[in-house]
Amino acid sequence: MRVIAGKARRIQLNAPAGMDTRPTTDRIKETLFNMIQDELYDIKFLDLFAGSGGIGIEALSRGAAKAYFVESNKKACEVIRDNLARTHLEDAAEVVNMTALSAIKRLSGKERFQVVFMDPPYGKGFEKQIMSDVSFCSLLEDNALVIVEADLDTVLSPYDYPGLTLLKEKIYKTNKHIFLEKC
Repeated sequence: MRVIAGKARRIQLNAPAGMDTRPTTDRIKETLFNMIQDELYDIKFLDLFAGSGGIGIEALSRGAAKAYFVESNKKACEVIRDNLARTHLEDAAEVVNMTALSAIKRLSGKERFQVVFMDPPYGKGFEKQIMSDVSFCSLLEDNALVIVEADLDTVLSPYDYPGLTLLKEKIYKTNKHIFLEKC
């Protein structure tokens, strides 16, 4: 796993030991960032269920001004901090060691984001719980982009999430990215 492009290009990233996280593969990460590259310059990026921090680090490397990494696993947070130090991006980062829902409530009214990426454990409905929470939309700037990495069986109906519009889905062999926009 490595940073694909930008100022930290080619730097290898570590992943937390064990099976609690599933880092996004380089090929999927490259496809994702090719799709959103124009959205990244000088923005605030929120990486929920950050794991190793690879997605948020890629956003910082490609021009995001600030990234928040939310991860409930303490050892994964240590890996994120190590990866930020390896890439020299720690000054533009905030690592938040708590559940995604708790972090949303804590950040609500204090921070607003232009891009939110979430990669929760598959099949547990965390993405639906988060997007249904009233605090979530208050974190989003107008026209903010929300990207959910999910298994192929996950269906997100924009009718269930007032204020969000489904833009598209990008389907891969084993998972997909769902793109929504705050309207």
